[in-house]
Amino acid sequence: MIHSKPTRNLALDLVRVTEAAALAAGRFMGRGDKIAADKASVDAMRLVLNEVEMDGIIVIGEGEKDEAPMLYNGERLGNGEPPQVDIAVDPIDGTRPLANGLYNSISTVALAPRGTMFNPGPFVYMDKIAVGPEARDVIDINASVEDNLNAVARAKGMDVHDLTVIILDRPRHEKLIAEVRRLGARIRLIPDGDVAAALMTAMPETGIDILFGIGGTPEGVLAACALRCLGGNMQGKIYPRNDAERQMGIEMGYQLDKVLRLEDLVSSEDTFFAATGITGGELLHGVSYTGAGATTDSIVMRGLTGTVRRISAQHRFAKLGRISAIPY
Repeated sequence: MIHSKPTRNLALDLVRVTEAAALAAGRFMGRGDKIAADKASVDAMRLVLNEVEMDGIIVIGEGEKDEAPMLYNGERLGNGEPPQVDIAVDPIDGTRPLANGLYNSISTVALAPRGTMFNPGPFVYMDKIAVGPEARDVIDINASVEDNLNAVARAKGMDVHDLTVIILDRPRHEKLIAEVRRLGARIRLIPDGDVAAALMTAMPETGIDILFGIGGTPEGVLAACALRCLGGNMQGKIYPRNDAERQMGIEMGYQLDKVLRLEDLVSSEDTFFAATGITGGELLHGVSYTGAGATTDSIVMRGLTGTVRRISAQHRFAKLGRISAIPY
């Protein structure tokens, strides 16, 4: 038997990135200032990403290039050395919950080999369905809600009434929510944060079985990288907001009715993902400050090996302040 030499686990570098962003953003919990929180997290994330040994290009960044001065789509990050990678970032998944002092805001970043991440272009929204490993082979985004719930319940050896569905609390989901309620499944409504929501479907301790609904397309790519590591599955379909966006997509060559499978969203299994909690929730504990520093709770994943690590870290600001440009 031939054994290949283990390659470097870049996820262990990425957790420093998400920790820095979470520590910077955590100061703004409940202060009602989404813009200041986002700026703090972006500044911290970019600074540490540029220290990582990689030649990275942002595919999923902070909005359109002309609107985001940093972490914009197409920006090159890292020290320029191999490997060549695509980067997906969400310095704060759940900016509004963070600003309002609510649960489940996290900082996330993912890497995959160059050219393997789906580029959503101008499309902000995507219809999604996501599940964990037990139900990975039974979902179909073109099937009815009822058929999907029955299939997931059978795969998990449960009754539909035992399932918990996670859905973004939006007016566009009124019919979806009504249908899930009619079928008898339980519902967890969330104000924001569908990266964390997708991850929860693949982590039994969270009690979430399936994600339905229209959420962010960039968040879908990030979640796909994590689900590659966790053994879960996701399907999506681009969701144009209006006729003008639909026409633009057609002109750009996007197949708007195509089902985007996990392999379409990130075609390589060699993915890396890290997330750090900013405010507490089912997935991760939030940043906890002390007189001397802070503690963070992170999750680190690698798709090639399927290894998932939980990392609890203590940060001492007196020491960090002497070597870091980030104002913790």
